[in-house]
This record gives sequence, C-alpha cells and structure tokens, in this order.
Amino acid sequence: MSKKFPENKKFDLSKINKEINVFWKENEIFEKSVESRKGNPTFVFNEGPPSANGKPGIHHVMARTIKDLFCRYKTQQGFQVKRKAGWDTHGLPVELAVENAKGITKEDIGTKISIEEFNAACRKDVMKFTNMWEELTESMGYWINMDDPYITYDNKYIETVWYLLKELHKKELLYKGYSIQPYSPAAGSGLSTHELNQPGCYRDVKDTTVVAQFKVINNDKSVSLFNATDTDLYILAWTTTPWTLPSNTALTVGANIEYALIRTFNPYTGIPITVMIAKELMGRYFPEKYAEMPLEDYVPGNKHVPFKILTTVMGGVLEGLSYEQLIDWVKPEGKSFKVLLGDFVTTEEGTGVVHTSPTFGADDYRVALANDIASLIVIDKDGNEQPLVDRKGRFFRIKDLMRGLL
Repeated sequence: MSKKFPENKKFDLSKINKEINVFWKENEIFEKSVESRKGNPTFVFNEGPPSANGKPGIHHVMARTIKDLFCRYKTQQGFQVKRKAGWDTHGLPVELAVENAKGITKEDIGTKISIEEFNAACRKDVMKFTNMWEELTESMGYWINMDDPYITYDNKYIETVWYLLKELHKKELLYKGYSIQPYSPAAGSGLSTHELNQPGCYRDVKDTTVVAQFKVINNDKSVSLFNATDTDLYILAWTTTPWTLPSNTALTVGANIEYALIRTFNPYTGIPITVMIAKELMGRYFPEKYAEMPLEDYVPGNKHVPFKILTTVMGGVLEGLSYEQLIDWVKPEGKSFKVLLGDFVTTEEGTGVVHTSPTFGADDYRVALANDIASLIVIDKDGNEQPLVDRKGRFFRIKDLMRGLL
C-alpha cells in the first residue's frame, strides 16, 4: 500500500528560516546550549577570523556552515562549545586603503601624518564592515559569540603570539632558514597569498622570454651517455624571467620526459652545435620540413636551419650532468651547475628543461635544497647577503658589493 503525504504548497524556506531565528533569539537557544553543558568536557573553537575591512560573500556562508556543523555535532555529543569569534586585522591591504583615502604614501607617515594618527585610521578602517558581518552571522543562523571576539591587533593577542613563539623557541622547534616570497618594493615587505589575490594585483602584460644555451661539460658522465659528439653540446632551457639567468645554479628536467639530442647549427652564428630538448616540444623550434635538408648543404645566415636527431634519452639518466656557468661572473659558494630531477617540469610549454635559480623561485629553491645546490648570492657594501638584484628589481652595481665577484 502506498503512503500519501500532504502537499505543502506554501513551503517557504525563507519564512521558516526567519521564524526559527526569532525562536532561537527570543529563547536564547545558543546561550542555553553552552550553559546547559557547564562542567562537561570542552571542545575549543576559536573561529579562523574573517577580515572586517572586506564585505562578506557567499564563500563565507559556505565556510561558516561547515564550521557550524562541527560545533553542533560536538554539542550534541555533550561537549561544552563556547565558540569564540575573531577579527583578522591584517595590515598591508588596510594600510594601502588608508594611504589611498588620505592621498599619502608610506614615506609621508611620520611627517604629513603622525604614526599615531595613521594607526588610528587603520584601526577604524579595518573594522568598517563589522555591522554587515554581524548581520550575516545572525541571518544565516551561525552560532558564535561575537560579544567578546579576539582581535589580531589587540595587545593581548599579539603578546599571546609572542608567548607561543617563546615556547617554540624553548623547545628548539624554531630554526633560521629561507623562503621564496613575492616582494613589494612599494610596501617594503613580502606579500602573502591573500594579498596577492587582492583586486588589481595582476594584469596581463607582454614580456620577453629567452631560450638559453647551457654548455654541457665533457666528462665521464656525459661521454658515457652520449659518447663524444663532434660539436659542443648544449641544453636548451626556456624562461619567462630572463633577469634571473645570472643567478642560475642548476637545470631541472623531468624523469619521465623523453629528450632528443639534435645536431644542428646556431641560427645566429652558423656554428655547428648539438642541442638537447624535450622531444615532444621539438616542433616549436625545429620545423619538421627542415629535417630533410642535408646538414652539409647549410650556408650560415640561411634562416632555414637543418637538423638531425642523433638519439633520445629519458630525463632520469640526465641527473648529475655538469654544465658551464651561463654568465661567468659571480660564483656560488657550494655545489652548483648540475642537472636535477623535478616533479614540476612539464612539456606544456618551453623546452622541457627548467632554468633553476634558487634565489628567485619557490620550486627552484625546493629542488635545490633537496639536492644540496647552492644559491647564488652576493655581499653588499653593508655586509648583508643579497640576491643579484635589489628589492626594486635592479642589478647591484659592482661598487656596491663587498664580496661575490672574482
């Protein structure tokens, strides 16, 4: 026998939501869910704080719904879940907004406007959408105590962070190291991933790319792989950041990528050479129609450059190959100019070989660190270690350096 259910033609979720919210508020249901479990084991929940200087969006509703599910589940298990709200008052976007609103720059702080006035303006700006967040919190039925939030600019919070750092230091869990970070010359600081996602941070530009030739050193390793070629052997590496080439200390290939050794000619000098490139990407640099042209018929200066594939190898066997420094200038202190294997190398573009500069790329630094490859740095006239370019993207002048040059 089939069971019939009454049809509710006036089912209004929005109305039901409002009615339940009113019931919860009038009867202090959230407060009672906490107080009634006083003395029970606690489940600590301090919300990962939103930023009140930005308007809430649908993604905040989704994230808070997930948070709420966990807290309600632990409450149903009998835990006391007090649920403390918080506000993230991260600095840089707020500082930039205040500078823009007041028509000042970072250099004007302390002259045109006092530090105290600037800080006060930032504290006000960072909380400007608080009411909108509180309205969202209530309308979506999110249970959290917003009467006593923690605020990241508050001294109590800051001193708590310092205390935790002290405890980590006492346990010898802190160490001095390096990381690769985007840097803002205007702000004078590194940038977080959140800051990089702010509107206006990126724009499409046309830029110069380079395919560089790295000369392989003739030694037992290279001879055992390729025998002796009748020309110099070069590894071709493509880069979208040519200004990092002077800082190159390694090349990275893919272990499972097939590489071709190609006998051809340097298109600029006409000198015979042998080059290495991912076989899958050959067509971008060596049109198939030139493969039929006899090498001996080539005349230097001719734009139609013939080529011939000598052999192919898998990237895994290339590990450890040595090559000459691209620009014979500053020498790194340590192991360098080796071919490495990396899981980030692809054949989607370029040559299938990644020019690796540990001072400028996160992947580069990671693979170099794993293989004990040195970073190329210099010592400035103040005795500080620096990359080859300053924090405004300019190369250091020789007279501004103490050490690092031969």
